[in-house]
Amino acid sequence: MRKGKLWSLALVMLLVLSTALAACGSDDKEEGAEKDGGKASGKEKTLVFGRGGDSTSLDPSRVTEGETFKVTVNLFETLVNFGEQDTTIKPGLAKDWTTSDDGLTYTFNLEEGVKFHDGTDFNADAVVANFARWAAGDAEMFPYYSSMFGGFDGDEDAVIESVMAEDENTVVFTLKRPQAPFLKNLAMSMFAISSPEAFAKGDDEYERNPVGTGPFKFVEWKPNDSITIEKNADYWQEGLPKLDKVVFRAIPDNAARLNALTSGEIDLADGINPADGAKIEGDSKLQLFERPSMNVGYLGLTVTRPPFDKKEVRQAMNYAIDKQTIIDSFFEGRAESAKNPMPSSISGYNDEIEEYAYDPEKAKELLKAAGLEDGFEMELWAMPVPRPYMPDGTKVAEVIQSNLADVGIKAKIVSYEWATYLDKASKGEADAFMLGWTGDNGDADNFLYVLLDEDNIASNNYTYFKNDETHKLFLEAQTEVDEDKRNELYMKAQEILHEEAPWVPLAHSTPLLGGAADLTGFVPHPTGSDLLSNVDFK
Repeated sequence: MRKGKLWSLALVMLLVLSTALAACGSDDKEEGAEKDGGKASGKEKTLVFGRGGDSTSLDPSRVTEGETFKVTVNLFETLVNFGEQDTTIKPGLAKDWTTSDDGLTYTFNLEEGVKFHDGTDFNADAVVANFARWAAGDAEMFPYYSSMFGGFDGDEDAVIESVMAEDENTVVFTLKRPQAPFLKNLAMSMFAISSPEAFAKGDDEYERNPVGTGPFKFVEWKPNDSITIEKNADYWQEGLPKLDKVVFRAIPDNAARLNALTSGEIDLADGINPADGAKIEGDSKLQLFERPSMNVGYLGLTVTRPPFDKKEVRQAMNYAIDKQTIIDSFFEGRAESAKNPMPSSISGYNDEIEEYAYDPEKAKELLKAAGLEDGFEMELWAMPVPRPYMPDGTKVAEVIQSNLADVGIKAKIVSYEWATYLDKASKGEADAFMLGWTGDNGDADNFLYVLLDEDNIASNNYTYFKNDETHKLFLEAQTEVDEDKRNELYMKAQEILHEEAPWVPLAHSTPLLGGAADLTGFVPHPTGSDLLSNVDFK
């Protein structure tokens, strides 16, 4: 009996040990599947998105840079949306709307039963609270609001007179004057609707703890490393999102990001070097995406800093830089030379303008006319992160530096961490700075007025350029609802900007992204803000 009992005990122990080992094996498989993006038989479907830099905030209303919008477009929603691959206007948190005949009153009927991620109700009062918050701010706090709506509370040029809740699900905007791109402005990522209870805790607290109504909820931000968002199980659009989790990883080096993609460490990568496009196309485990082009890369010249306060010097910079060599060397044919501050895809583009040629001798003549026959010394600020309109800021800066040396200008290349770079440039501290812009709404106003008007100095107008005639043209174009007349105004403004030369426009690129071959439902948007609610794995 004792022997039998011992044998039985040994058998039981063996079974327990076998079960434990099997469980460990099962756990290892699940853990491995999760590390592999949840594409196998794991519990979660996780997309790892590699990008060139970290966000500077997760409150979209406080920033102007696209790394933030990549994340926040998935956390927040706007009253109206853009189309899947264009900037046509579609319903969003507002299911429909009407406009008065005089263009001064917009009435929005809101979706019902929608909740913010903190469980509070989305309604007309929440919309009013968001616009009241922005209108009570300033250009440093909310840099886009003034750019797109003319000013803050009390400003003479402010477009919005009032935002009122007619009832729980109806909100009425009254404007002081018609604004042709008003609906497109509302669809922009920075005017997404936040939970009033969340932002009432403080602006600085809120930009690290965002609360929207979107398909994903915020989980964690590890600065300069990663931002994690997860599925909003209570999302109001049934069946979405399809992913359980998205991890945005900051990988500043282009080569390192590509290696992470090819090794399967990440599932999606933006900022793919044009030279690497063919490599991705030739890899059966990967697929290449082309983002519709709606951008411009440029060298900004701060007109308040001598000698760039002289038009002849700014024109000389345009003649001195060999843009075609830059495009051939770094864009691999996936860009076109820029001659205007906006791409040709935008209505109102002036194709009659004659582009500044690469002409070092002409540049020298202009420098001589400006009293700078022997050249001058300057700082050339190089972007520290790859951007869609500028694949490799340092290398492009080196070409520009060499071009300038040929005409007697000694340029010292300097750079800073991305957030610092933007902050210092916005304060007018750079002689010349490399930057760019991806259009937010497909309208000329979003390029010309936002980037080069006096109203936006120190917010989006980093050159500090101002001109009475262009200012008048921009404001007139905003209120002109006849498209042909608007285009005439913008074309005239481009002629003046070409002559005054606050920029050296460089290129309009076709940005590339790479993804795993089994990735489905990803549609790159021309604004650079990609909604991931339909993304899945085969």
